[in-house]
Amino acid sequence: MKNKIAALTIAVSLCVSPLVFAAAAPAVGTAAAAPAASIAAPAKSAPAAATAKAAEAPAAKVTPNRGITIGMFAIIIAVTMGVVVWAAKKTQTAADFYTAGGGITGFQNGWAIAGDYMSAASFLGMSGLISLYGIDGFMYAVGPMFSFIAILLVIAEPCRNAGKYTLGDILSFRSSPKIVRGVAALSTVTVSIFYLIAQMVGAGKLMQMLLGIPYRVSVIGVGALMVAYVVFGGMKATTWVQIIKASLLMGATTVLCILVAAKAGFNPVTFFTDIVNSSAIQEHVRMNVLKDVVPKDGFNYGQRFLEPGLFLKSPLDQISLGIAWALGAAGLPHILMRFFTVPSAKEARKSIIIALFLNSSFFFMISIIGFGAALYLTPQSILAVDKGGNMATLLLAQHMGGGAGSLGGDIFLAFICAVAFATILAVVSGLVLAASAAIAHDVYVNIIKDGKADQHLQVKVARVTSLFVGTSAILMGLAAEKENVVALVALAFAVAASGNFPVIMLSLFWKKFNTAGIVSGLVVGTVVALSLVVVSPVMTYPKKVAADARKVVETLEKKVAGGAVLTDKEAKTLEKSKVDYEKNKDGTSMVGLDKPIFPLKNPGIVSVPLGFLAAVIGCLLFRDRRAEEMFAEIDVRQNTGIGIAKASDH
Repeated sequence: MKNKIAALTIAVSLCVSPLVFAAAAPAVGTAAAAPAASIAAPAKSAPAAATAKAAEAPAAKVTPNRGITIGMFAIIIAVTMGVVVWAAKKTQTAADFYTAGGGITGFQNGWAIAGDYMSAASFLGMSGLISLYGIDGFMYAVGPMFSFIAILLVIAEPCRNAGKYTLGDILSFRSSPKIVRGVAALSTVTVSIFYLIAQMVGAGKLMQMLLGIPYRVSVIGVGALMVAYVVFGGMKATTWVQIIKASLLMGATTVLCILVAAKAGFNPVTFFTDIVNSSAIQEHVRMNVLKDVVPKDGFNYGQRFLEPGLFLKSPLDQISLGIAWALGAAGLPHILMRFFTVPSAKEARKSIIIALFLNSSFFFMISIIGFGAALYLTPQSILAVDKGGNMATLLLAQHMGGGAGSLGGDIFLAFICAVAFATILAVVSGLVLAASAAIAHDVYVNIIKDGKADQHLQVKVARVTSLFVGTSAILMGLAAEKENVVALVALAFAVAASGNFPVIMLSLFWKKFNTAGIVSGLVVGTVVALSLVVVSPVMTYPKKVAADARKVVETLEKKVAGGAVLTDKEAKTLEKSKVDYEKNKDGTSMVGLDKPIFPLKNPGIVSVPLGFLAAVIGCLLFRDRRAEEMFAEIDVRQNTGIGIAKASDH
């Protein structure tokens, strides 16, 4: 009975309208529920037996039909390159390159923003995180649903009316422009790089797993296409590639979600009860997550999968993640840049409403897909293919289409793969464009050339910069092969929330805010967020890996000493643990630490307040009367849009 109540609770939460999620997200500050040790382990049901059987013979890899998959990839590339050729003919001025001349409608921009947001990290990484860590992975899906509320109510209209092309344009209006533009460009590139790495890792994994193309070759190939989109097509090409990709992604996700729901008889209570009763999920939680080599009497490992704390072990971690998600989107450069592509503030608001609806629906469905992958594939099968869980959605698509080797399975898998490929190409294009705009427009045109550069030169520099940013993204993608893509995106959100969001808010709405405040907020917020990340549990600590392995070795050797005979699986676990111990016992983290100094996986709860505090203190220590006198002008402009037409023609 308790299991059914727990399942019903989760089901009701997931079946609520996505827009309700956006307006009233779950209370992330609630303490993680204590393990239900008093509840007897459930008896094996038919689904449990099925998943147990699947766990015994996990899939070794994704096995698509190469001909069908390559054909669908070719169609995606041909269509999007056609868009690039069309857009290149219409991209003549700096305004065309950066903002498509401000001629994108609110409806089109809404789909494009949704395309920017529905990335490889969510389509591949987020579903994988849910399939491995249950409700904690769902926390990552809930965050983006309500993050657009802050943008809709506070940021969209003022930024559209006060800006031009970049974050630097918004911040430099009543400050010392060269200093502010330089720091803003650095922040923009930092945030974009984190996000870009996530997409490049997703691209490399996708091509490697599906087509057998080496990871390095995959990353380089995707990077080359990405650079072509931006260099030749600019914002117009990027926008239409985003719209095409968002339409395909929503369609594919909807079909897969319906198939998962149909398999459970469209009964959410049955769906989550089967998850609790799955012996494969129970074993995964016990062995892979909680590291309990010997089961605890009466402990319900299946229900633990539906309780918080498997991935985000501290309630403060959940709060910190929520802060980063809620405020980070409002500071993402490639999202801010999209406000300048529409002709009016009204269209900017309309685009956010459309994006909010699309994103909420998408992340709701991704949650169902993640839980479905855990139930119908088993976490063991997902881990056997990729340790980060990034292939869960693709494996589920193949399974739902009829399984490996079937025509339906091959076609559905190839389609989902092609959509994921389009997703990566579109998102990286937007990120490269945002980063290159910051370098070309803010640094070169406005700092080096004092704003005195003709249209031809501006476009030329922007294209060269895009090539440079794209090459950098390829190199960093090659170095980050082993990372889970959703964790990298969470770090990008933390940096955006800690540095960009505080200074945007204060610049638009605080009369006394000035250059010192902007520089202090950007530098402190960004540096603190990054510093806390490299000393946090999100990094790899070899001695912690060795300690976990030693615990397993001691437990199993004690079992042998007591006269018990190990199973084949336990014997393999023992040997692997011994190897892991010897390999990691003397290692340190990337910055030379034995264990994390900062206890939280996401720094938002510390770095965001410090970003605001630094901005306020810097402003008060170095008063600027000119900035105060110009506040009336920026206030009128951000509320009326006066002067924006001239700015767009710049």
